[in-house]
Amino acid sequence: MQQVDCIIRADYLLTMEGDLSVIRDGAVAVAGSDIIDAGAFSGISKKYTSDNISDGKDRVVFPGLINTHTHAAMVYFRGLADDLPLMEWLQNHIWPAEGKWMNEEFVSDAVELACLEMLKAGVTTYSDMYFYQNAAGRTIEKIGMRGVLGAGVIDFPFTGYAKAAEDYFVNAENLINNWKNSELVSPCIAPHAVYTCGPDNYKRANALSEKYNVPIHTHLAETQFEVAECQKRYGKTPVEYFESIGMLTERLSAAHCVWLTENEIDLLAKRKVGVSHCIESNLKLASGFAPVAKMLRAGVKVSFGTDGAASNNDLNILGEMSTAAKVHKAVSGDPTVVDSRTTLLMATRNGAENSGLGDKAGSIRAGKKADLVVANLSQPHLTPLYDIYSHITYCLRPSDIETVMVNGKIVVGDGRLTTMNEVEILAKARSWQEKIKG
Repeated sequence: MQQVDCIIRADYLLTMEGDLSVIRDGAVAVAGSDIIDAGAFSGISKKYTSDNISDGKDRVVFPGLINTHTHAAMVYFRGLADDLPLMEWLQNHIWPAEGKWMNEEFVSDAVELACLEMLKAGVTTYSDMYFYQNAAGRTIEKIGMRGVLGAGVIDFPFTGYAKAAEDYFVNAENLINNWKNSELVSPCIAPHAVYTCGPDNYKRANALSEKYNVPIHTHLAETQFEVAECQKRYGKTPVEYFESIGMLTERLSAAHCVWLTENEIDLLAKRKVGVSHCIESNLKLASGFAPVAKMLRAGVKVSFGTDGAASNNDLNILGEMSTAAKVHKAVSGDPTVVDSRTTLLMATRNGAENSGLGDKAGSIRAGKKADLVVANLSQPHLTPLYDIYSHITYCLRPSDIETVMVNGKIVVGDGRLTTMNEVEILAKARSWQEKIKG
């Protein structure tokens, strides 16, 4: 019998491996930061022993959810400017607010709130695109979350962060060198979008991504404005333009991808580009409906992102899953598309692979990191239960999540954050609210 740190039991275990079958009366054996084994409790209990074996009655265990596109620190701008088109929202409200308030202290404090919200909703990893990411890295190590932190790149100066384009790349390389050996933080480079980054900066970002073998994260084909602007500048649609400058690689995670032609979908599949689907932000900003069913059929690996809380207005991947599964049925006229198993796969294993973390996260098997979620199923809205996948997609709420483990450490226990003081995080956020609203 091998001694392990804990054995997590559950009536339902979803490993998100193989054929996505449900393991009844399942268990996960964890030692240190790693998953040692997973399967039926009858088999696990014959091989492993622990002083810490959880009660799995009325529980489900699944891999930590992964938010593959957000701007975490923008949580402090939640509700600041709503019900506006994207470019008006961005140019007249968000950029001025960022110009006034953004600094290391703002990012550090705001990321605390973002991580608190995500962890309590079962999100164990997020992929970010923003500035002052060293400050974000220190915060997420303290709170115990996993993050892929993208150093933002644009063509023009931005607040005190960068006085010229060169500064963005100096900051990006600094981020990569600072965090390349971190357990929880993975560095990334994040050129913003076709309308804010020219081809030289995109090519330079791509070269840096290749040099250090880190992901590259960008917005792509989000709006009709972006498509028209790209055609005006370069005579090509956004995906075709990216193909022409060598941007379409397996390292690329492209957020949104709303306005795609059939040819562009095929290109994304051929080049193995990951796509982050941000349906609630796209709906709220009236950006359109991404052709997710077509992308999945073509073999594009699609995951979920929330976008920033300033345009969503939350960081809840469970909400994205439910909305996406229903909206794409209506849009396509086919109630079988984006089914509940596919939806959870997109939120877990696809998300990990699109974030460059396929070897660490996204599924439950020996050798991967213990990033796990335990949810309590003994709730009225979860009763009766016939299909656990259906319940997670259509019924589960953040308030049902009881335990969240990241890298083998319990960071949410009994629904409460264990690593920092929730009351203090919320008080800090309210203090910033008073300053921002003036």
